[in-house]
Amino acid sequence: MAQLSTRLTERLDLDVPIVQAPIGSATCPDLACAVADAGGLGTLAVTWRDPEAIRAAVSEMLDQTAGTVAVNIVLDPEAKSTSTARQVECCLDEGVEVFSFSFGDARPYVEQIHDNGGTVLQTVGSGVEATEAVEAGVDIVVAQGWEAGGHVQSEVATLPLVPRVVDAVPETPVVAAGGIADGRGVAAALALGADGAWLGTRFLATDEARIHRLYRERVLTADETATVFGTPFDEGWPDVPHRVLENETVERWTDAGRPESDRPGAGETVAQTPDCDPVRRYEDSLAVPGMDGAVEELPLYAGQSVGLTEDTQAAGDLVDELAAGTNAALGDLPVTRRRE
Repeated sequence: MAQLSTRLTERLDLDVPIVQAPIGSATCPDLACAVADAGGLGTLAVTWRDPEAIRAAVSEMLDQTAGTVAVNIVLDPEAKSTSTARQVECCLDEGVEVFSFSFGDARPYVEQIHDNGGTVLQTVGSGVEATEAVEAGVDIVVAQGWEAGGHVQSEVATLPLVPRVVDAVPETPVVAAGGIADGRGVAAALALGADGAWLGTRFLATDEARIHRLYRERVLTADETATVFGTPFDEGWPDVPHRVLENETVERWTDAGRPESDRPGAGETVAQTPDCDPVRRYEDSLAVPGMDGAVEELPLYAGQSVGLTEDTQAAGDLVDELAAGTNAALGDLPVTRRRE
């Protein structure tokens, strides 16, 4: 196993500065543990689980690995989840030590987590947000550029955002997110001053990711121009921009002028959950295994790095490949030294 030491690896006891992003319902204990076992940071999204499901999933995850794992919680109240305080309490009770927060202010929970010996990460979209997070006691900030898939906090690209955040909070480890899918991208993030890289889209194409086979096929065959940034699927989490793969639902919405209401086909049932509940067009509902119907018309969240995602492999093997690729990229930079 290739090892890379940064402030992030030292803080979280990792072998490599690679973080599996909390890709919503696509995360599961098996995925987080596979990443952790390979020396990275595995993450389990818990926002849309009820307390009993949170406890069960977290307990399963912690029982499976001796590596470092985290939970992610969305702080936006419009996300229609169980109260954040209850989610934090459930996770602490089960022994979670690393918490990742996004879309809001982590301040109300930092002291409680620190009192339990935990570490707090918060996703930010600007230097100002990074400064505010650190002033609130956050230990590690994640700078998410707009290239990222799923729900996006910034409209600034990763390349200019990461060094801006690094400069804003020089004493705090920074993780770069958005548009990273291979060792070259991880190496670039480190060159920008980041202490690690956060990958979501690439981990969709792993054996452990909990996504429908048609969703995975689209991820594997799409190129970097196949994503759309906007708010087509904000039914259930309104007004939050996100990046998805183009599909019929997105095309209908785009052709109609990207309306905020009276969207073509709104209210139509396009698929069914494994429990046979209807899933409507424009609903924020991830295409997971067991769904039936036109699942390819659901939100297929993916970032611009999708063009670099061409094969499926075990998550642990992917972490090893990313680490090796990072070391190779750092050693093979095409730099010609000027003679004195």
